[in-house]
Amino acid sequence: MIDAHQHFWRVDRGDYGWLTPALGPIHRDFDPRDLQPFLARHGIGRTILVQAAPTVAETEFMLAAAADAGMVAGVVGWVDFESDDAPGQIERLARHDLLVGLRPMVHDIPDDEWLARAPIDRAVDAMKAHGLVFDALVKPQHLAALLRFAERHRDLAIVIDHLAKPPIAARGLDPWRSGMSALAGHAHIACKLSGMVTEASADWTLDDLRPYVDHAMTIFGAERMLWGSDWPVVDLAGGYDRWREASLALLAGLDVEARANVLGRNAERIYLSKRGRRA
Repeated sequence: MIDAHQHFWRVDRGDYGWLTPALGPIHRDFDPRDLQPFLARHGIGRTILVQAAPTVAETEFMLAAAADAGMVAGVVGWVDFESDDAPGQIERLARHDLLVGLRPMVHDIPDDEWLARAPIDRAVDAMKAHGLVFDALVKPQHLAALLRFAERHRDLAIVIDHLAKPPIAARGLDPWRSGMSALAGHAHIACKLSGMVTEASADWTLDDLRPYVDHAMTIFGAERMLWGSDWPVVDLAGGYDRWREASLALLAGLDVEARANVLGRNAERIYLSKRGRRA
């Protein structure tokens, strides 16, 4: 089994602009020693470590941490997609076989249409050349632009993070539902079952989450859904154990094969196979 979305950070590095003391329980350092007990408890052998700061320096920090942490099978990093030297940066970072993808922090970019109109094709072409996955950190207002981006790059593996952060606390389904359905019509797009409980109310229940999980499972199928914890951010909304248990309950209707796909095989295929990271 693979946790397809987790983070490490060290606060004194200073490039996590969003990570303020107001976030209480997660405003501290997190490293592999903190994560290991959760992985052991749930029988999870490997993880995908995902960027949390918009700097190449943080990507290098993650690659170094991953090299020392046996559980990390791949790293999703960051580059400035609009910079002139983005292709060169990508080529350099991709020499590290633990780099499996890149993620611009789209949900922090003021222009909701950035994905559709920013001059980033040279960077994306470099990603394709090195077999890297594009993680889409988006919200519902970005889905139309993401669709146009995906149609322009049909040979790029795209994974939508956190179900695109639907408005669960407000019980809103559309336009999130229709936007996701349009994206799911493209076979090169997959979706992470992760990061959704932080979009729910503090006292969330399975019934709050189920309409969103059921819709995502219906449109993407068990072949294009990946489970992730979003640890340690998930500590803001119940923690790793509660989210894992809720996820298994929400997936209980799947057969053994389908559940195995969501809980690990899809992450293996999408993130690791092209980069040769099977062990």
